[in-house]
Formats: sequence, C-alpha cells, structure tokens
Amino acid sequence: MPKQTFILNGKSVTVNVADDVRVLWVLRDILKVTGPKYGCGINVCKACTSHVNGKAFNPCAVRVGDLKSTDKVTTIEGLATLDGRKDLHPMQQAWIDRDVAQCGYCQPGQIMEAVALARRVRREGRSITEADLDAIRNVCRCGTYTRIREAVVQGARAMGPND
Repeated sequence: MPKQTFILNGKSVTVNVADDVRVLWVLRDILKVTGPKYGCGINVCKACTSHVNGKAFNPCAVRVGDLKSTDKVTTIEGLATLDGRKDLHPMQQAWIDRDVAQCGYCQPGQIMEAVALARRVRREGRSITEADLDAIRNVCRCGTYTRIREAVVQGARAMGPND
C-alpha cells in the first residue's frame, strides 16, 4: 500500500492508503477528523468543505494521491488553533453570535467556505458583496441562509490579517 503524506492542521501526517481513496475518507476514517461531514460524496453539498493551502476544497472529490507532502489541509478543527489562538476563530464566533446553527451538520463546511471567501476578498482589496454571498453553494437543510449571510459578513469584518 502506498504511503501518503500531507500536512493536516499544522502537523505532517502519513497514512498507508491507495492513491484513489478520497481525502474525506482519509480524514474521517483513518485520521478520525470528523469536522468535515459526508453529505453527497460528489462535490455538490459542500458539507465537507475544508482548506488546502488556504483555499476552499471539497475532500470528497479529491484523491489523496493528488496531495503533495507539502500541501496544507486545514479542517474546522485546525481553523482557530493554527495561528496560536486559544479561543474561537472570528468566523466561528460570528456563527454563535448570529445563532446560525440548528442541526449543525453543514456548519463546519459553511464556516470553512466563509473564511476562504473572506480571505479572497481581502486579498482583492474589497469587502464581501451580495454577489459573493449568492455564490456560496454550501447546502443547509435547515435553511438558515439569512443568518449564514449575516455571520459571513460579521466574521469577515472581525478577521485580522492572520485569520
């Protein structure tokens, strides 16, 4: 069995698994990282959204063999701790402040997508627009989209340069 190595939440990990196994299954079944949720397995619902090298990606649609040993995968579990903070990431706090979660299943993916969006618009030197919010495709079965949108804007405003 081939060895796969990548950086997960700031630490190098190596697993013995075939190249074609999806990253989501490596995270959940082998490494026991349960923040990214299995929803559809075909890159549609986005419940598994995490980051690779700071950009949103859906591990259900990426083969572990496609990751390089230098690729940095961040899940909701590593979001707040990677910069050394001991409290919540500003986007996580916005989710609490806006009372977003009902069942909570999609929330890790929603938050990870929101952070990636906030980082992208900051790099572009602008603020989040309604069009940016409309482009978020993460599915929420509880339908808390209005509160999600409010939390994304609040969290983005609260994020510092290292968030």
